[in-house]
Amino acid sequence: MTDLSQPAADVQSQAAPTGVAPPLWLLAELTYRCPLHCAFCYNPVDYTDHSRELSTEQWLGVLRDARALGAAQLGFSGGEPLVRDDLEVLVEEARRLGFYTNLITSGVGLTDKRLGDLKAAGLDHIQLSFQDSTQELNDFLSSTRTFDLKQRVAASIKRHGFPMVLNCVLHRYNLPHVDKIIEMALAMGAEYLELANTQYYGWAHHNQAQLMPTPEQLEEAEAVVERYRRTQGDRCKIFFVVPDYFERRPKRCMNGWGAVFLGVAPDGAALPCHAARSLPGLVLPNVKETPLREIWYESDAFNRFRGFGWMKEPCRSCDEKERDLGGCRCQAYLLTGDAANADPVCDKSPSHEKVVNVVKLARETATANEPREQPIVFRNDANSRKLVAACSSDEPPHERGRGQGG
Repeated sequence: MTDLSQPAADVQSQAAPTGVAPPLWLLAELTYRCPLHCAFCYNPVDYTDHSRELSTEQWLGVLRDARALGAAQLGFSGGEPLVRDDLEVLVEEARRLGFYTNLITSGVGLTDKRLGDLKAAGLDHIQLSFQDSTQELNDFLSSTRTFDLKQRVAASIKRHGFPMVLNCVLHRYNLPHVDKIIEMALAMGAEYLELANTQYYGWAHHNQAQLMPTPEQLEEAEAVVERYRRTQGDRCKIFFVVPDYFERRPKRCMNGWGAVFLGVAPDGAALPCHAARSLPGLVLPNVKETPLREIWYESDAFNRFRGFGWMKEPCRSCDEKERDLGGCRCQAYLLTGDAANADPVCDKSPSHEKVVNVVKLARETATANEPREQPIVFRNDANSRKLVAACSSDEPPHERGRGQGG
């Protein structure tokens, strides 16, 4: 196993500013607090261990430093960013700095007044999440009663003249409703619809056995999406992101580690990808202690998987490595216990059978006469603390979080 607590000497030499492009996309995760309790949330399962948040002044410093580095697009995310009462202040400074700004929200707390204030502050764009097209499933999957509220918020977003992306995370429960989700987006006047099949990190990894769809569900949903694309044209652009487990080659995760994306967590930890906190031994630099420029260009965390020097076989000698850059490091760790292994999604990986077996189990579970009942573990503080305690066991990390009750 690769020891992530030790710097990789052969990669450190690539850290010179002349060899690394500046970040283009800053994701400001303002808080881990959230009124929803989604079973597929990408926030770390141990988010209760990282509850201290940057102050307004500290976030303003992050925005200025990131813009000076070259970042051009800024997402305000969480948790739910609307629980921060300084969001308008941050948006206003982001506009002054020249960022294109996007609010990624559940809609809870997005009143007409806040919409007006955010519009006046210069917010460019809003991405609103739904869990399903029906009240019953939307409210079940978020463990809240928010469907009617989200519909009202969607109408308010349009009244205030914002471009709107409707986002819906797909999985076993709602894939059969893709046509109704698309119809809902069209009725709401969404310019874009992101149908993002669940990627299995954070809470989704823990609930993988309950959320993983069958290949047949995925194929049927893709056919529905293609039909709507043909009939609706440019009325609403529909994006359909296939889950990695159903591919033979991995995606170029984040367009490359430390290549485009720079995330900052609520407590100031700088993230090369959304799920980087899942990699034990990787020391994440903090913006409270280290200048952002130094973090991006010089830190071991951001250089750890840049380029090709870190690669093991079969990636090191693969003629496709420049296309996929070895795939996802967090996925490699979660499935094999070693972040430097080939992403098991790739059928050249010696661990590819792990992915095949997960998909096979999903099909067997869906077609069984007596389905295996495994309760979903919803994202909340109590479950976070419980799972942190459970993960202190000696069980290998790539075997944890499979169908355990909450």
